[in-house]
Amino acid sequence: MKKKMSAMLVLVLTFMLVIAGCGGGTDSKPESQGDQKPAENKETEAVSGASKVEYTPIDQLQDKYDIIIVGAGGAGMTAALEAKEKGMNPVVLEKMPMAGGNTMKSSSGMNASETKFQKEQGITDSNDAFYDESLKGGHDTNDKELLRFFVDNSANSIEWLDSIGIRLNNLTITGGMSEKRTHRPEDGSAVGQYLVNGLVKNVLSKEIPLFVNANVTEITEKDGKVNGVKVLINDKDEKTISADAVIITTGGYGANMDMISKVRPDLEGLVTTNQEGSTGDGISMIEKLGGVTVDMDQIQVHPTVQQEKSYLIGEAVRGEGAILVNNEGTRFVNELDTRDNVTAAINKLPEKAAYLVFDSGVKSRAKAIQKYEEMGFVVQGDSIEALAKEINVPADQLQATLDTYNKAVADKKDAQFGRTTGMEHDLSAGPFYAIKIAPGIHYTMGGVKINTNTEVLNKDGQAIPGLFAAGEVTGGLHGQNRIGGNSVADIIIFGHQAGIKAADFVKGQ
Repeated sequence: MKKKMSAMLVLVLTFMLVIAGCGGGTDSKPESQGDQKPAENKETEAVSGASKVEYTPIDQLQDKYDIIIVGAGGAGMTAALEAKEKGMNPVVLEKMPMAGGNTMKSSSGMNASETKFQKEQGITDSNDAFYDESLKGGHDTNDKELLRFFVDNSANSIEWLDSIGIRLNNLTITGGMSEKRTHRPEDGSAVGQYLVNGLVKNVLSKEIPLFVNANVTEITEKDGKVNGVKVLINDKDEKTISADAVIITTGGYGANMDMISKVRPDLEGLVTTNQEGSTGDGISMIEKLGGVTVDMDQIQVHPTVQQEKSYLIGEAVRGEGAILVNNEGTRFVNELDTRDNVTAAINKLPEKAAYLVFDSGVKSRAKAIQKYEEMGFVVQGDSIEALAKEINVPADQLQATLDTYNKAVADKKDAQFGRTTGMEHDLSAGPFYAIKIAPGIHYTMGGVKINTNTEVLNKDGQAIPGLFAAGEVTGGLHGQNRIGGNSVADIIIFGHQAGIKAADFVKGQ
């Protein structure tokens, strides 16, 4: 009877979560994440934006599951849902006080090609174009097998999300892409919280146990096969949980400055946009089992980060028409070039910082700006002259810059910097706005080596039996530079595959 009542409570609460949270979005780290107290033998209440989630009570943790998923970001929850669909009994273990990980901070959207939403909106796209542009963005260093699988399964992943109530039908564009293939929530809001809320809702409605404050410290094995994990509950109680397969979806190492400084000492001192749980734990645990890594020195620095709060200003702002200006009030780069190129251009400026400048039209189309405004990042001027005064740049020069840009939009030709995308609208609708930005550590392209079955590989290229991985914990897909919008696609596409292949492995035992 108690179990039935508990299940009913979870269903009611998850329904409330959807009402409260799934319609909006933010790429922020929820304010409660750092100071939430761990629960002790009772339901853990975690805060996600305006929504509250009741995770699985720790006293329901069992000693054995078919599949253990380590990490409750987008990849982990997707894998759990697919494993459950395949008839498995999965569990999700998350070390932080809430689900979401870096997925919660995702802003721009999810890239996919040949999707039904593109077709509905008259956008002609192809998997081959998506492949070629992602390969070019990664400087031709991407793992080509992973990349081919990635693009060819992108549309199916958009369809799958839609089938479980997560609709990404608002399209924009990101740097390095030639078509609108970045899929966002219908209202144009940031994708992160919307996606996390939708996945949590589905995980709980399928009665998949999701434990937080559950820090996996070791992957166990016997006779060369993975057979479970050791987990520290609420920082005090260690338990050993067995399983026939383990999926690692713990994310990257963008918040581990010791790890970063070893491979990229040149990045010391930069702020990071990563949530505090992105410390590379999964990579370290997999290496102890003989798994190998790839591209560990490939760390993406995002060009537009608000420095005081280490807060990512999403690429969708530029995708919807914003420009970048320096302290002289002039443009200096194609704003939708690849992230590494835009970062390099900012770093060449004497001030190593710039302003994103946009109008009320961009603000209406990129809903994440509302959150930036709430956080105090956005400066407003009723006129261009007023905005110039607010950000201390020459008014006549800023006016000339906008006039030149608006003419480029009208002529459909940016003679200055060759920008060809995100130019459907000029910047003429006051009020006008600016956000000061500079580069910050954003994403780690490196990680453990996997194949297209998401099996973790050893130094001989052989799969470690029973061990799978997906998402930012893996390396190779993005090469030397990740295209904006490809990481959300990565976690859904390969999270989906991990759930399928881990279930197949268990069934074959």
